[in-house]
Amino acid sequence: MLTTLAVSNYRSLRDIVVPLQRLNVVTGPNGSGKSSLYRALRLLAQTAQGGLVRTLAREGGLQSTLWAGPETVSRAMRAGRRPVQGTTRKNPTQLRLGFASEDFGYAIDLGVPVASRSAFALDPEIKRECIWAGQALRRANLLIDRKGSLMRAVDEAGAWQTLPQRMSAFDSMMTEFADPRSAPEMITVRERIRSWRFYDHFRTDDDAPARQPQIGTHTPMLADDGADLAAAIQTIREIGDAGGLARSVDDAFPGAELEIAQADGRFELCMRQHGLLRALRSAELSDGTLRYLLLAAALLTPRPPDLMVLNEPETSLHPDLIPALGRLIANAAAATQIIVVTHNETLIFELEGRPNAHAIRLEKTLGETQIAGLGALDRPPWEWPGR
Repeated sequence: MLTTLAVSNYRSLRDIVVPLQRLNVVTGPNGSGKSSLYRALRLLAQTAQGGLVRTLAREGGLQSTLWAGPETVSRAMRAGRRPVQGTTRKNPTQLRLGFASEDFGYAIDLGVPVASRSAFALDPEIKRECIWAGQALRRANLLIDRKGSLMRAVDEAGAWQTLPQRMSAFDSMMTEFADPRSAPEMITVRERIRSWRFYDHFRTDDDAPARQPQIGTHTPMLADDGADLAAAIQTIREIGDAGGLARSVDDAFPGAELEIAQADGRFELCMRQHGLLRALRSAELSDGTLRYLLLAAALLTPRPPDLMVLNEPETSLHPDLIPALGRLIANAAAATQIIVVTHNETLIFELEGRPNAHAIRLEKTLGETQIAGLGALDRPPWEWPGR
């Protein structure tokens, strides 16, 4: 389970360290930084998928994603005694992302190329990456250290060994190095990150993949776009929590049952509702009904990931469905760590009343996202690796 998420200089997240628990509910007014926190998590996930630099490029490049305020914000600025203004920069330009779990931590530092003649001079460079044991980085518990193109790791005898493979400036060590003998901790951390699942605004329009018949094959985890919904539902019914699926459907739509129509190897989701003479095909379901079923298939996965992140799952749902969704999320948190980003008060009320829930309320002060009520002594221990 992740215990800490740290972000520095990404959009409104100038310097934020977020404590995490089993079920996390991220809330706050519009513009408070909820989307930035979600996107920072997705960027972290891209380190293990090989898409970090491309994702930053799609966001406008490093310069477009960096914190746009002053390097430091003084007490006088916060109190309004001095205007907010820039000063001479003392630190290098850097975007830093990291997390700590119960056994390992990871951090990555990205910056601008130095005197590059390449046509890709706007691509950020990875300046440093570290993996350490425990929740807080210390020199004594550092296990794997990448600086520029060089990487070293602690061997079984506790001595540092420089690894022969050189790193490209635009590739994370997570994707470039795969020797389990010299860096087994990296393999462990990489596979955990790759298991993370993100679900963000499923399509429910007439041409949505979830409304179309799809080739049916075992699907333990629903795809990000929900295209394999019918196969995911059938997989839950055969090797997962079929009873939990039936209860979650009945909780939201009393008396309703799901069916999987099969033809020539293609599956299509259908729903039989009380009072109707035939089952409704997925193309006939309302947007809210389809979205709820997509979320149910994601949350009831027979192969729970280490982390599941839901961004505004209440979108397009009827208010009557929100309590059922809250119960579905809370039950799923028994098997996987969940982060829910939402501004729906009903869903917040339903989740925050759970004993394993942790509320993270964001607010913005002078353009900077902060966690409301989190004092300096409440902030988890965190140290960024230097360059």
